[in-house]
Amino acid sequence: MSEPVLLERHSGVALVTLNRPHAKNALDAETTDALVDLLRSLRDDQSVCAVVLAGAGGEFCAGGDVKAMGNGGTRSVEQRRAGMARYRDLANALAGLDKPVVAAVDGVAFGAGLSLALWADLILVSDRVRMSMVFHRLGLVPDVGAWYTLPRAVGLQRAKELIYSAREFGAQEALHMNLVLEVHTPEALLPRALEIAHSFEGASAVAMSLSKQALQASLHTDLASMLDMEATAQAVAGGSEYVHESVRRFSAREPAQFRWPTFPSQTETKS
Repeated sequence: MSEPVLLERHSGVALVTLNRPHAKNALDAETTDALVDLLRSLRDDQSVCAVVLAGAGGEFCAGGDVKAMGNGGTRSVEQRRAGMARYRDLANALAGLDKPVVAAVDGVAFGAGLSLALWADLILVSDRVRMSMVFHRLGLVPDVGAWYTLPRAVGLQRAKELIYSAREFGAQEALHMNLVLEVHTPEALLPRALEIAHSFEGASAVAMSLSKQALQASLHTDLASMLDMEATAQAVAGGSEYVHESVRRFSAREPAQFRWPTFPSQTETKS
């Protein structure tokens, strides 16, 4: 029996692939638990500078395993709430990953699948992607933290519309509403995601971690607190060997350690 989640190491990049292609990579209990365990291990792995999330078989994730929900009506509210602990653990594992996460979203990203992608720092999609906050079609509510992440990605009013309507939308609309960063052909999607992730190998792990933590806090923290966080973070980052080497290279007119990969000509990006 194949593993529900695969890990491939590409130098300092961890490629994490949901591996239930027969079910469009739907999140059953085994897959969710395996993903949580893997994300926690990557958080503590100093050899990993960035993570790429993808799905096997040309699909990202169809959401929760609907067939497994069939016995939900026989359980009490307390039992169903306890069962949501897996999704709470998944959201916390993603939120606690202080390394850049790039999602390569191909095919379908419905329900919990879209919620999963929303935890990525950068979302890249294929031009054939199909996305939906599908929950209300089933009489359910968004999970894996989507009530938190979606308004931060697209604004409160658009988030309400996407959740209330449970409608499907594609790559261009996702691009225009700032939900995704780039649109690619299916063939170019994963290579581009890996290219971006590999660029972080030249970045300061300290600065990236500090910026990610601050940005996650920025929308629910006051200005004074953010300025205090900024001062502390800059003091920490400024003492790193990375900064000393960057200053030396600047003075010697040598190439910088970190360079963001330029957009390929076929890439579509948000303006």
